[in-house]
Amino acid sequence: MKGALRLVYPPQCLCCGAPVAEEGGLCPPCWREAEFIQGLCCTRCGMPLPGDGIGNAGEEEAGLLICDHCLAMPRPWQQGRAALVYRGSGRRLALMLKHGDRLDLAPALGDWVARAALPLLRPGAVVVPVPVHLRRLLKRRYNQAEMLSQRVARAHGLAHLPGALRRLRHTPMQDHGSIGDRFANVEGAIAVPARMARHVQGRAVLLVDDVMASGATLAASAEALRAAGAGPISVVVLARAVKDA
Repeated sequence: MKGALRLVYPPQCLCCGAPVAEEGGLCPPCWREAEFIQGLCCTRCGMPLPGDGIGNAGEEEAGLLICDHCLAMPRPWQQGRAALVYRGSGRRLALMLKHGDRLDLAPALGDWVARAALPLLRPGAVVVPVPVHLRRLLKRRYNQAEMLSQRVARAHGLAHLPGALRRLRHTPMQDHGSIGDRFANVEGAIAVPARMARHVQGRAVLLVDDVMASGATLAASAEALRAAGAGPISVVVLARAVKDA
């Protein structure tokens, strides 16, 4: 049956739709543009570091590699990773999932995030997606971070808590504005509902989002989890924005 379906619906590149050998793959041109973060990276945010030719110079801090951004801006989480750099194919795929109604991408992209999360896994951890406001959820009909986090939880056999965080108010998109504007935009906008607090108290949390740029939304989410008594918090994203050289 599967072979017959392949004759009718041959596998296509996730990014451009060109024919590929296997489901969930990329064609050669899109693969060349996909910058998977597999070498040295910032332990705190997943930023690729020199050695791979991109990123800022890292420094040793308590045995960890920390990028300039995280040295200048302390993060309210312990460790972070990203599957891809947010440009080229990585950017296109993230936008297709977020704005293009391409829910079919979630399994493959979620598996990439799950692999990136391997260094962050802790026994008994819970997986929590960054939330979207109800108004945006009604418009978009899904939370792309939740689609990814569901796959991450399933891949590693961890509990998935999609309702552990809630947006208290609708905020503008974080695509523009200064870093200060982005942090001010989400300050106090995310909280752990009272009924969910017992599920995160004392538990290690793996926080999942689609893209990290300034880290403001992840920081607001991590602060809310810390206020509710969560244990060590790590973050993992599909794509990490970097400044072009």
